[in-house]
Amino acid sequence: MNEQVARDVVLVRAIETADHAREILSEDDRRHASRSATELAQWQASHAGLPVTSDTFLQQRAGQILQRLSERHAAFGAISRWPGNLNLFWAGLPVVALLAGIFMERITDPHRVDLLSPPLLLIIGWNLVVYASLLVWRWLPFGKLKKSESTLVRLLRRGRTRLPRKLPPVLASALLAFMAEWGQLSRRLTLARQGRTLHLGSALFAIGAVLSLYARGYVAQYSAGWESTFLDAGQVHALLSALFMPAMAIFPLQGFSLADIEALRFGQVPSPPVDGARWVHLYAATLLLLVVLPRLLLAGAAQWRVKRESRNFPLDLEQPYFRKLLKALGGAPGMLRVLPYSFAVDEARDKGLNELASRLLGEQARLMLRPSIPYGDEPREALRNVRLNDSDATITAVLFSLAATPEKENHGALLDHLVRASARGIAVLVDESGYLERVGTQAGGKERMAERIALWQQFCRFHKAPATFVNLLHPDAHALDDGAGLTLSVAA
Repeated sequence: MNEQVARDVVLVRAIETADHAREILSEDDRRHASRSATELAQWQASHAGLPVTSDTFLQQRAGQILQRLSERHAAFGAISRWPGNLNLFWAGLPVVALLAGIFMERITDPHRVDLLSPPLLLIIGWNLVVYASLLVWRWLPFGKLKKSESTLVRLLRRGRTRLPRKLPPVLASALLAFMAEWGQLSRRLTLARQGRTLHLGSALFAIGAVLSLYARGYVAQYSAGWESTFLDAGQVHALLSALFMPAMAIFPLQGFSLADIEALRFGQVPSPPVDGARWVHLYAATLLLLVVLPRLLLAGAAQWRVKRESRNFPLDLEQPYFRKLLKALGGAPGMLRVLPYSFAVDEARDKGLNELASRLLGEQARLMLRPSIPYGDEPREALRNVRLNDSDATITAVLFSLAATPEKENHGALLDHLVRASARGIAVLVDESGYLERVGTQAGGKERMAERIALWQQFCRFHKAPATFVNLLHPDAHALDDGAGLTLSVAA
């Protein structure tokens, strides 16, 4: 799945997730899109003599839905055509860098080649610092731990963030959610594009500076020399010898002696001879070796990463939303495995769990309800007969009752064990039906419900297993369509 297809698929998922009341996309719209996508995917596969793929189905379905929304909402049509990356920015910044290098000579003396030219020395020095930082950054203690990002990187990941005014509220909220999610999904790709642009811009800036030197040399006569308050001729000779050593070792360029450096000091009598061409060639060759070539190599490596990521965008199709959609292509129905903890699931709540499984994994989904785990049992012993990483179970969820007060020694120990042991991820369901029946009609019942929900939310987040709240007696009370609100926790 390439980047553009992944972007469309994620956009459609955000819209369907936000539109749980079917205000902008009816159930018929969604079913029609799935049926049409299935037929188109099968036709394309048969025409090419290949099996039907999930990528083709999701691409066709996303295209159907985006086209329908564009026809209904003109403002959305413009949004859906926004590019996933800032093409103008990526292409324009290197051009700006080239022009900046060309016009850099405007801030220096156009008739003199300063052997200690601050702009040229700064270009070389800065690039050497960058190369050193690239080599040692990943081994620094904070090189891997830094999670924060600059505002520029966040904006580059999201692209354009202003929304047209004439959009339904549900669609506007879906687009904002999409921008945040897409920013996270495309982070590595954006960083690769940023690196490519910065390396190419640095190379073109140095090329611009060299072109400026040669262009000015055709219309003006350079005089070469240097001046310094703190450096003597011996120190300048040592500095320039080290700086120009790679260029003189590779290219057939004329060298220089300490006497030459002493004679080129400005303010000497007689004045320095006019031999600027030699130093222009030395600086040009040095910039080529130390700036242009390394930066072009780095830009090429970044471009390879961009192509790899954009052609094979890493989108996780194991999420409940995609699993439910892909059932239209056939295959075994999904399974929701539920592990109740100190919870007796009666017939009514068992029916609610079945409906929940259908909403998460499709109409053909199955429910596997395990025996309730007794309160206080050691998690490893209680789950000794449960294969947590069994591929037959699409989603494994532990079920708590909101009526219970979460305890670190019991509920927390079970969550910690499940998060560590389950490589496929674990979901947490908290049923509010029993507690709602007990306190819902009492005075202050709403406040007590809110407090208990907040307590479970904080408790589950602490144990790295975010909770999803359900009402098994009234499954429609919470919007869980297409996997929205169901979070799978996986051990890091």
